[in-house]
Amino acid sequence: MHYIGSEEGIEKQMISAIDGVHYYGIATGKLRRYFDLQNIKDPFKVLKGIFQASKIIRRLKPNVIFSKGGFVSVPVVLGGWMNRVPILIHESDYTPGLANKIALPFVSKVLLTFPETKQFVNEKKAQYIGSVVREELKQGNAHKAQEKLGFSPTKPVLLVMGGSLGARKINETVRSHLETLLERFQIVHLCGKGSVDPSLNMKGYAQFEFLQEELADVLALTDVVISRAGSNSIFEFLALKKPMLLIPLSRKASRGDQILNAKSFAKSGYCHMLEEEDLTDETFLKAVEAVYRDSETFIQTMKKAQVENTTAEVLDIIKQTAK
Repeated sequence: MHYIGSEEGIEKQMISAIDGVHYYGIATGKLRRYFDLQNIKDPFKVLKGIFQASKIIRRLKPNVIFSKGGFVSVPVVLGGWMNRVPILIHESDYTPGLANKIALPFVSKVLLTFPETKQFVNEKKAQYIGSVVREELKQGNAHKAQEKLGFSPTKPVLLVMGGSLGARKINETVRSHLETLLERFQIVHLCGKGSVDPSLNMKGYAQFEFLQEELADVLALTDVVISRAGSNSIFEFLALKKPMLLIPLSRKASRGDQILNAKSFAKSGYCHMLEEEDLTDETFLKAVEAVYRDSETFIQTMKKAQVENTTAEVLDIIKQTAK
């Protein structure tokens, strides 16, 4: 199996650790919807990435390309199309991202997490499959995580998923209220690459750039999650029945897809939602308290949800396309 990603992204560190997967880094440019001086340089990075991806694909001669979207996927999709390789893309969010919108004319099929997304794509290419949840996340050992972290078995655990460039606001907010939060919770904070703060050496507070093999154990131990509202993560929390406080990226910093994801989950009774524009010291602490207070209600509602792991279906589609 071969994986093409960015030259310096965190996925390089994560994927390179997987046996049997060969990683190839290419130049990438972010696809921004707002003015930034980098918008002048990045199209040239994308062009460079297209030629790099095309060269890699021509050499590897894959039977099929599977893309999850994101700005790094555009050069790979175009490189695959140039080499006449069949391409599948997976759209996780309620509405297609810019990368997948660019990719759509060049792909064989687009797999959807939300059935409503069909209205935004070519219906002939669209296939609803539901959420894809990593099976290994269901095998977590809470006791193992508790021992590793040195946490008490009697105090609830709050998991903060702040590990991305767009989650700086969450990281800052959580850290500014650590003393208050630690009165009620033990906290595992996934804060992203280069964001660990060594000065915050407090009992009951464990911070990591990210977790890979240990994530399943930590999730098994978790009572409440604070997170952005990316589709992949929130469907995993739903499958694991983890009450959520979702703070989606604002429309100023995104196309608004996370807001739609979070509203859909809140309407279904799986979470509380706090928009970033409404995020203050008072609203944040009240929202955290409300999620913990209502956690049992959320869990019972999530148990009624029809969340099927469609990994086997995706693999079957990939195999059929490869033939």
